[in-house]
Amino acid sequence: MSREEAFIKIIKDHEGIIYKIARIYADITEEQADLYQEIVFQMWKSFESFRGEAKISTWMYRIALNTALFHSKQKNKRGRNVSLDKIVLKQENYDPVMEDRLKILYQQIRRLNDLEKAVILLFLEGRTHEEISAITGLSHTNVGTRISRIKDKLRKTIKK
Repeated sequence: MSREEAFIKIIKDHEGIIYKIARIYADITEEQADLYQEIVFQMWKSFESFRGEAKISTWMYRIALNTALFHSKQKNKRGRNVSLDKIVLKQENYDPVMEDRLKILYQQIRRLNDLEKAVILLFLEGRTHEEISAITGLSHTNVGTRISRIKDKLRKTIKK
């Protein structure tokens, strides 16, 4: 298998990681697509240096989050756009109630600071505290504390 084929397979197998990060860190559909492309590009640039010391998903999360954070900082320098588009969810079984709940959850997650977004996204993905710690650079204890605080913050804002 060539290097390109191996990379394409990894991206296809784990594209949910990239999609979710792009969706959390970009508001407008076109911006999400641009961020998705930028993340894939950054992964391609780093692919040759991947040594396999960490899981492929950990490596992908690190690059995706760093790219998204850089994108977010650049966007803040340029100013903010307001999206009038409806978010289209990639779901096979369409459930309008679940779609509304997910929209509310994603809206509230977007209001968190960049590190909180990363931590809660990884938690919602089912990552362990150890994995979140490895990806974000936070200590294991700090990850647990932050998750608890973020969940409380989301509960309070969603109840309103």
